[in-house]
Amino acid sequence: MAKKDKKIPDKFKTYEEAAEFWESHDSTDYLDILEEVEITVDLQKRHYLIELDENNARLLLEDAKKKGVSADHLASKLVEKELAGA
Repeated sequence: MAKKDKKIPDKFKTYEEAAEFWESHDSTDYLDILEEVEITVDLQKRHYLIELDENNARLLLEDAKKKGVSADHLASKLVEKELAGA
């Protein structure tokens, strides 16, 4: 990849703008100006897949959209509520 301008914008207006920049720039061209950081990651949360028939999946998606939440979030809350009453 050809060398690009060595300046990285201080801020990006959107995630899309940042993605466009890094899609056209190679981060290895900036190793001399990037600073090393230490991070700690807690990977204890797990995600599970469940099967739904087509009709229930459609109803879940519609209800989630009406409520302004993701289908994942709504499904999790519905299962949590059902299990709490069991």
